[in-house]
Amino acid sequence: MDRWLPRAQGLVISGGFLTRPRFPLRELAERAPQLRWIHVIGAGVENLMPLDWIHPGLVLTNNSGVHAGKVHQFGLMALLMLNTRVPQMMTNQRKHAWAPIFTGSLAGKSLLVVGLGDMGGGVARAGKTLGMTVTGIRRSASPHPYAHKVHAAAALHKLLPKADIVALAPPLTPETHRIMGAREIALMKPGAALINIGRGPHVDQAALEKALRTGRLSGAVIDVTDPEPLPATSKLWDVPNLFIMPHCSSDDADAYMPGTLDLALKNAALLARGRALKNAVDPQRGY
Repeated sequence: MDRWLPRAQGLVISGGFLTRPRFPLRELAERAPQLRWIHVIGAGVENLMPLDWIHPGLVLTNNSGVHAGKVHQFGLMALLMLNTRVPQMMTNQRKHAWAPIFTGSLAGKSLLVVGLGDMGGGVARAGKTLGMTVTGIRRSASPHPYAHKVHAAAALHKLLPKADIVALAPPLTPETHRIMGAREIALMKPGAALINIGRGPHVDQAALEKALRTGRLSGAVIDVTDPEPLPATSKLWDVPNLFIMPHCSSDDADAYMPGTLDLALKNAALLARGRALKNAVDPQRGY
């Protein structure tokens, strides 16, 4: 690293490498004087926060958008699973219980998507495809092509009791940590369901476990946990009506790395021309 870092003008690298003890993250201005750009292979940069190490001559970009195609398919799967009560049927199967569950169509039901970036936008698109009424929450409250209405974050508590399914996909920041706590889960409609495709710390897992065990919520599909990997001793593994994915729902084995390379090469060309880079992370907002 001491051989190449002082000469590097750009890095395309995993966030995990940047957090290794040997990597001089907070000494980049001195150790890498020519470095102008770091591209993180991943959408979230919460493991690099606080981002006060980004000096004025350095730009951090992420992989946001590379997941978009696959996350739409995940959204379709998760919404259909929850509406058909597949997590509950899996619980019954493990009990050797033949217990038919009759459900209606998703068309006309309400989907609340918290975070309308590329990940949340993919789930919103899936909901609209299935005929759901899609409501979004995003910081700017600006319109989104796959949401019928969009609100600012302050409307969360007002909207939770109206949603049949709630999907979480915001970036992890101090403001979104435990955005779905015990109070928020209690505000959800009885029999509603939850999707978490954001980050594990968005959800109070103890409150989610209680809501699923008591039947307050009908089911949940989570692609993320806190911590990760989820320890074998965690009680979450045995929670009824819960479907856990090991943080791989939107990773496309065929398209992810080519998409990453394409984005990185486009940004390298923009950097060479002195143009603004795609997916630049705002150090103040954290995304």
